[in-house]
Amino acid sequence: MSPVTPDQPRRPAAGVADARPTGRAGPRVPAPRSAEAPRGRAPLPVAAGVAAGWAAVTSWLPVTLVLGLAQLSEDAGSLPGALRAGLAGWLLGHGVPLQTGAGPLGLAPLALTALAVWRLTRAGVHVSRAIGTRGGRSPGQALTAAVAVGLGYALLGALAAVVAGTGGLRVSPVRAGLTFALVGALAALVGAVRTTGVSVLLARRSPAPLRDGVRTGLVAGLLLLGAGAGAAGLAVATGGGDAADMIGAYRTGVAGQAGITLVSLAYAPNATVWSASYLLGPGFAVGTDTAVRTSEVSLGALPAVPLLAGLPSGPMDGLGAGLLAVPVLAGMAAGWLLARRLARLAAQERATVGWAALLGPAALAGPVAGVLLGVAAAISGGPLGGGRLAEIGPVWWQVAGVATAVVAAGALLGAVATRLLTRDSAAGGRARPGVGTARGAPDAPERP
Repeated sequence: MSPVTPDQPRRPAAGVADARPTGRAGPRVPAPRSAEAPRGRAPLPVAAGVAAGWAAVTSWLPVTLVLGLAQLSEDAGSLPGALRAGLAGWLLGHGVPLQTGAGPLGLAPLALTALAVWRLTRAGVHVSRAIGTRGGRSPGQALTAAVAVGLGYALLGALAAVVAGTGGLRVSPVRAGLTFALVGALAALVGAVRTTGVSVLLARRSPAPLRDGVRTGLVAGLLLLGAGAGAAGLAVATGGGDAADMIGAYRTGVAGQAGITLVSLAYAPNATVWSASYLLGPGFAVGTDTAVRTSEVSLGALPAVPLLAGLPSGPMDGLGAGLLAVPVLAGMAAGWLLARRLARLAAQERATVGWAALLGPAALAGPVAGVLLGVAAAISGGPLGGGRLAEIGPVWWQVAGVATAVVAAGALLGAVATRLLTRDSAAGGRARPGVGTARGAPDAPERP
């Protein structure tokens, strides 16, 4: 039987624990994690510079490859020219206008814009982690990381403008730097806010009707953009033969035609916003003194762009007029989701949903969707040279106003209808207190 008792613990071997290990003889004791954390933090300028540079490379390289396919086919260009064209397209994707011999070029490809914003959002995440602010829930730390990324990105944008201007284009480095700083800081702030936990803090401190209204408005706006994407895709598919003829007319070989196709796809999100504006009613323009609406289509000579092959040839009539109900249906769907969500939360708390808690967020969904679609309309248009192509895209304030009214009406209608249709069934369910208990026993509290 062992001589060790609870009052007499086992003694270590002789010569091992009586003296502390010196030199390399003793075992290595790992330091606490709290002591290692400060040494693992990177300096803010280094972290922001690396993150901004990587975001720039990963968004610029695809543009260069696509434009290189079009310029290098059949000896139509050179490698330096393709690199400068890639920089010019990259600047254009951020909303920086290019001054050419044919006039200003400011129609940004929103697919490239989305790619750049995503990479900058990830840059904000990486910087927040690198400087050790993950989960800190400090708005100041999140803003610091975002501003640092924006400053680093602004320097890269100004440098790209200087290099792109050596090829015959005129690009303002100051305009490029300011635009890149704004886009970089805002996009990085989104990633920094999520990484530091500030988004959770803001959500908890904001009123519940505000959160529900913002969520419902975003859902309605995304449903409208989805409907616009479907309508635009159907229109382009219907005019697919004309689009193929336009691509073949360039006579640039297989590589060049592939590049032209990819450039057209980069403008597909623009067409989505234009199509949503068309369904809402304001429509859009494809040149000065032109209009593409459900009630009027007036067009002049159009450039040979495959994306424009799906434009309607006349006002909407017949079965196509049913598409006018799509914006209202999108608002009603968002209102239905709102009412169902509030009813589910109320059922968990054994409470009822008041009319104020339902109608307030439904009405707020209209302005939220209006802001979303108005911003999308503003960044989707721009000049495509001088002359009659100086105006392309929808009028943002018209889109924002109509979307606000339509989504608010649809969300209120959908929420009220859902509440009225489900109230009787909910009352019937509350009238049976014995349901879910064992052998008619009294109601027992639910387990968490």
